[in-house]
Amino acid sequence: MITRLVIFGGTGDLSGRYLLPGLAALRAAGRLDDRFRLVCADLKDWDDAQFQRWAAAQLDRHADEVPTSARHAITAAARYRQADITDPATVASAITGGGPVAVYLALAPALFPIAVETLHRVGLPDGSKIVLEKPFGEDLASAVNLNRLLSDLVPEDAIFRVDHFLAMTTVQNLLGSRLANRVLEPIWNSAHIAKVEIIWEETLTLEGRAGYYDNVGALEDMVQNHLLQLLCLVAMEPPITLSERDLRDRKVDVLRSVRPLTDEDIPRRTRRARYSAGTIGDRRVPSYTDEDGVDPRRRTETFAEVEFTLDSWRWSGTTFVLRSGKALAADRKEVAIHFRPVPHLPFGRQGTALPNVLRFGLDPETLTLALTAIGGGVDTLAPLTMSARIQPPDLPAYGRLVLDVLNGNAALSIRADEAEEAWRVLTPVITAWSRDLVPLESYPAGSPGPDHRRSPERESSRSDR
Repeated sequence: MITRLVIFGGTGDLSGRYLLPGLAALRAAGRLDDRFRLVCADLKDWDDAQFQRWAAAQLDRHADEVPTSARHAITAAARYRQADITDPATVASAITGGGPVAVYLALAPALFPIAVETLHRVGLPDGSKIVLEKPFGEDLASAVNLNRLLSDLVPEDAIFRVDHFLAMTTVQNLLGSRLANRVLEPIWNSAHIAKVEIIWEETLTLEGRAGYYDNVGALEDMVQNHLLQLLCLVAMEPPITLSERDLRDRKVDVLRSVRPLTDEDIPRRTRRARYSAGTIGDRRVPSYTDEDGVDPRRRTETFAEVEFTLDSWRWSGTTFVLRSGKALAADRKEVAIHFRPVPHLPFGRQGTALPNVLRFGLDPETLTLALTAIGGGVDTLAPLTMSARIQPPDLPAYGRLVLDVLNGNAALSIRADEAEEAWRVLTPVITAWSRDLVPLESYPAGSPGPDHRRSPERESSRSDR
């Protein structure tokens, strides 16, 4: 196990809101011992004491459920180095100390190539790991280039392209539900499943992230970055084991099977929109274009929907809908498996069989199955819902993520070819939207989203499939 972690961007939001609380949770669970050392590096002219006071405040705010002793242990183990990721001398001062080190680039994705080039000039001790938070690259070409730079620095098994979604309990439970239950796996195919929805809709607005979000939008921030990962777990063939090679191979197979969207497909199978002024609960929300830091000329979307089909034996004929939006009326974060109706109902007209839907709630973490059962009489149908709350995880997502890095377990990180395939899947959509082949719709903040009534062209495209 690596016992040194260096975080570049160590005073940023990612570090304070997620990484430090994740480390505190690891300490509380007994997964980090007294040998662990943390170095946080950033541009601020701070000393150790100033950083430790900042870190303690972040832990009090974002990890108040973690025992005080564990939070204190993390701040006591932390040291601060003023470093510029473009300056090899200051970077070297942060990573020196002997033995392998895990280097976490908690930086803007645009800085990744510069950071990797600097680390290459400095050199890393044998056995070191490097961690990059997704999104990985800004497009296919930049992802290919970044992979090349990384391969010159460390071996592929030392590179962690991380996505905290994959460390969420419910996301991992997708695999458990599929692969450990005989009742599900035989019907996990297009003969029984008509549609899969992978949804991340939230009431949150920009929350001060305009500097990042306005450059990427919902399509790249959520669909390319996270929801495609969920698609892989839902649709992949059962792996031989959950080792990194077997799991990653099957995920790449899914991405390779996604049917490329043409310019003719994209107006019918994709939607984009952004929110206008409105009210969410009792909070008045300005239009996206009036948010601080937003450049209206970018025409950035806050709502994105893409429909895919997979060219594979298992999934031919099933529609996969990936959708994400901000400033909506309600939070809906789930993977919904919509089963096909039964071929015949012997109940006359005394009720209607509702579609069977298996829902994996992502936040909060729940499992719900909608069925149809007998109602007031033997020939009367009524809905029946079975639900369960999934046992809370022993570690938060970022705690699990950091532990995997320190232990060298790369099963839930993204392999080089997978990162590139994910960009390949969405590049036609990104290109078409940049050419305005799909109109940028509008929806009021606090509404369900853009008008859900479909145009005749979209409806006919659905009936054709």
